[in-house]
Amino acid sequence: MVAMISVQHLSKRYGPTPVVRDVSFDCPPGSITGFLGPNGAGKSTTLRMVTGLARPDAGRATIGGRVYVDLPNPTRVVGTLLDASATHNGRTGRDTLTIAAAMAGVPGRRAEERVEEILALVGLGAAAARRRVGTYSLGMRQRLGLGQALVGDPSVLILDEPANGLDPQGVAGVRALLRDFADRGGTVLLSSHMLAEVRATVDHLVIIRAGQVVQRGAVTDLLAAGGIVARATDPAALGRLLTGSSVPFAMLPDGAAQIPADAGADAERIAALAVRAGLALVELRPVTDGLEELFFSLTGDAPGPTAAEGAGGPKPAAAAPRDQEIAR
Repeated sequence: MVAMISVQHLSKRYGPTPVVRDVSFDCPPGSITGFLGPNGAGKSTTLRMVTGLARPDAGRATIGGRVYVDLPNPTRVVGTLLDASATHNGRTGRDTLTIAAAMAGVPGRRAEERVEEILALVGLGAAAARRRVGTYSLGMRQRLGLGQALVGDPSVLILDEPANGLDPQGVAGVRALLRDFADRGGTVLLSSHMLAEVRATVDHLVIIRAGQVVQRGAVTDLLAAGGIVARATDPAALGRLLTGSSVPFAMLPDGAAQIPADAGADAERIAALAVRAGLALVELRPVTDGLEELFFSLTGDAPGPTAAEGAGGPKPAAAAPRDQEIAR
């Protein structure tokens, strides 16, 4: 089954607080869609609504034209990894996948073969497969969670931070696995804080801030837009100046104005306009072709030690062994 994910006008609030507000986007088959946003932007809540774990207040999310809870056997259509820690600590890795295969309805002998295929695919060797999940590191849990998502041979993957806790070789392995999955016609929706990895992996982007989509489109289109970023001591005056001069622009969350490359206004013209208006510019530069700059300009989530510390998601327990023992 080839299935598209379609999210239409999803909204959700908890008590008086709106968490997701009128979110819409599509994830076509044969592609990987990156779902980005700062902590608390509403990414996880959106994914939970798509997978039937939370009920939307408004809107609808479908997979292959059907809401998740109406799929006859969801795990054969959609593989999910939303919380790698949500695994029985007393079971071995192999037992965990065997139970997942049975729940997905994979027939007996084929289930055994499928479990062995998945263990090899996600890089959990024989020794790791025999260990109890409670002894796994975060990276090993991520690998096992990805294996659970894949064991039913679905056509759609929905993943929340799939590379969290993995070493560089593991991250590269996940990237190759997802690319192969999409190239064979699968649909992938993933959230991540690893911007460089997203840039190397995804075909489409959906960027969310404060529960609302602020940008979406093909990665190549979004990063090729270019243009100029101008910042003034008085952002409102800068906006009035550009509007009065018929220069199209978008006011960024941090108060700067981004003028697109096709606006017909280069840095020299913007500087001349500001001089004539007596407006002091404190920044005037080209937009670089980078996902990080696009992300920060749209979300206002400035980089720094605090942001970096919060970007990795949950950390492994202190007693958990390192990810070195996983078969490469």
